[in-house]
Parts: sequence; C-alpha cells; structure tokens
Amino acid sequence: MVTITAKPTSLESFLSLPETKPASEFINGQITQKPMPQGKHSLLQGALCQAINQVAQFKKMAIAFPELRCTFGGASIVPDISVFRWERIPRDKSGQVSNRFKLYPDWAIEILSPDQRQNKVLANLLHCIENGTELGWLLDPKDENILLISSDRRIQIFKGADIIPVLDGINLELTAEQIFGWLKF
Repeated sequence: MVTITAKPTSLESFLSLPETKPASEFINGQITQKPMPQGKHSLLQGALCQAINQVAQFKKMAIAFPELRCTFGGASIVPDISVFRWERIPRDKSGQVSNRFKLYPDWAIEILSPDQRQNKVLANLLHCIENGTELGWLLDPKDENILLISSDRRIQIFKGADIIPVLDGINLELTAEQIFGWLKF
C-alpha cells in the first residue's frame, strides 16, 4: 500500500484526478493506493461475487460489484466487493446502472492482501458502517478467518464451519471453510 504525498485538499479535487491502477482511495484527507491484487485475492473476489450474484441478482434483491468506487461521507473508497440492494442501485435516465455511485454499499467486503495493513482496511469498513452500511466483512486468507462488522459496530470473527451472516433477505449460507476452500482446486 502506497500513501501518495501530493494530496488534494478536498474530496472534489481528489475525484478530478485521473484513476490509478490499482485504485487510489481518499479517506480522512489522505490518498492511499490499494495494493495490486494477487492470486488468492483475485480468486476469492471473483468466487464471492459469483456466489452472491447467483442468489441475489437473479431474484432482483442485490448485486455484488467488484472494485466499485463508492463516494460518500467525505471519502471515496473502492471496496473489493460492494453489494447494493436492488432498489438502491443508482440508475441513469435510460434505466441503466450509473457509472458513479455516490452512496455507501449495503454490504462492503474487503480481502486482506499480504502487504496490506489490517487496521487501514478495518478503518475503511468502519467508515462504511458509520455512514449507513449494514454489514462489513474482512477476509484474511493467511489466517483463514473472516471479521464481521455489523451496523452496531460489533466485531465478530468466523472460522471453520461457522456460518457467516450475510445481508438480510439474501438466502445464502457460507462458511469460512467453504470460502477459503475455493483457493484449493
């Protein structure tokens, strides 16, 4: 993770900068570039989006978006996965999904990369929760556990065969064992 020293003075000036690869985020007046996703991160992100969308998108309940910039609460962050309830997905005048999401996700999911600081990622999830997000997950592939942050800021840890709570109304049962099992094939 790289903290960029030349920083804009406002969220608006940050948003006027060109996008970076990997994405940069603006939170608490600081610009931080996310680490480049590696194999485990990419596989977990894709498989988890697919698992959520197979259940939620078909029934028009929610959609999981990978690497979607969300701008809200004075910050602009790019969770690894942002899940939006169907009725909250911004649409343009033609009814298509908007390009810009100026609102918080209902469920934010982060996957810890080897060179990422857990406290930084946890701070992003807490920013989401403080601004209306119902549920946050932090996946740690190294320790094979998932930290869950609920809307009341309570933090729980899930391992092994524990069923991890998902967004209310989505009929999906996942365990840490199952999710991290996707890394073995």
